[in-house]
Amino acid sequence: MSQYYDMGDQTLWNPSNGASWLFMSQVSVYQAELGLPSGIGPMQADECQIDPLVFKEFVDALLAWHRRTSHAVIVALSEGFVATVLVLAERAGVEVNWLPAGVAEDGGLKDVQVPAAPVSSEGAWAAALTDLFVSSVGVVEV
Repeated sequence: MSQYYDMGDQTLWNPSNGASWLFMSQVSVYQAELGLPSGIGPMQADECQIDPLVFKEFVDALLAWHRRTSHAVIVALSEGFVATVLVLAERAGVEVNWLPAGVAEDGGLKDVQVPAAPVSSEGAWAAALTDLFVSSVGVVEV
């Protein structure tokens, strides 16, 4: 058995029931952590719809949260979920905001809170997450 993650008539992902249950459980965790809905609708009759506008906001907030996280265990626990969400975003045609917090769209800086712990270079962070994303594309069930 499997479940379908759809956007309109397009199926973005069709994982097994077990993988889907684990993913949806994690969706609930990260919705609570971010204080935002994910845009991933409820699973009904083995199908759910993804709202692309709400999902984009969730993906951008998730990436910003992940970028700010410096705790090694939290990073390790969250990387698989973040990679899966990025694969879904890619398949949905959602344009992901890879800009670091504090950088405006025009490239200028804006006023932000200074992090308590130093963050590794943004380029290294984005490269590591992109590598995880790229390696996940071949692993995530179609």
